[in-house]
Amino acid sequence: MQTELIKYLSGFVTEARLKRFEEVLANRTQHIAIGLENIYQPHNASAVLRSCDCFGIQDIHIIENENKYTFNPDVSLGSEKWLSLKRYNDGGKSLDNCIDSLKQQGYAIAVTSLHKTSHTIEEVPIKNKLALFFGTEMRGATPELESKAEMFVKIPMMGFTESFNISVAAALSMYALSSRLRKEEIAWQLSEDEKAELRLQWLRNTIPKVELLEKDFLQKHT
Repeated sequence: MQTELIKYLSGFVTEARLKRFEEVLANRTQHIAIGLENIYQPHNASAVLRSCDCFGIQDIHIIENENKYTFNPDVSLGSEKWLSLKRYNDGGKSLDNCIDSLKQQGYAIAVTSLHKTSHTIEEVPIKNKLALFFGTEMRGATPELESKAEMFVKIPMMGFTESFNISVAAALSMYALSSRLRKEEIAWQLSEDEKAELRLQWLRNTIPKVELLEKDFLQKHT
């Protein structure tokens, strides 16, 4: 049914858009995921989404224990339409639910830190799936998140300033990790089933009043 629905909805977008979908899907990955804990500045939230889209990282896991994650469309430039945002706002269970879900999917948990014994971003193991977490703008990762980490990651710095802005740190990390993926013999690409799910998601996000078209499709095929 999914294949038939995708074919049906594809008739309502241009060939150029469909071609662009395939070009982007060929470079999308779920091998690396990004995790965000309590980010509260819309500019930073938006810039991270934009970088994820630009570097081909599909999944963003958002923990909202203290701060609701909001973004500025003037900064994100619609990138949120093409990404899979997974939000955890279950009170005291948000962090555990997020980490448990990622581990069940086979992700190793890495947390950015300036002071823990760390891998650099060029050294962190990526042969297996990796979820890289960034903490809040002022404090970094909470002790609770750090306690879940299997490894810590840092970006080497040569100046007096101790840390990057979170959106800069995320962009630098994604650039390094995505570049390494494409140079190493790692099966980072999406499966055909994963591509199909995203095609459908992107078609739904592209076509006006798509729910009416889907309703019509289902009536004809049930």
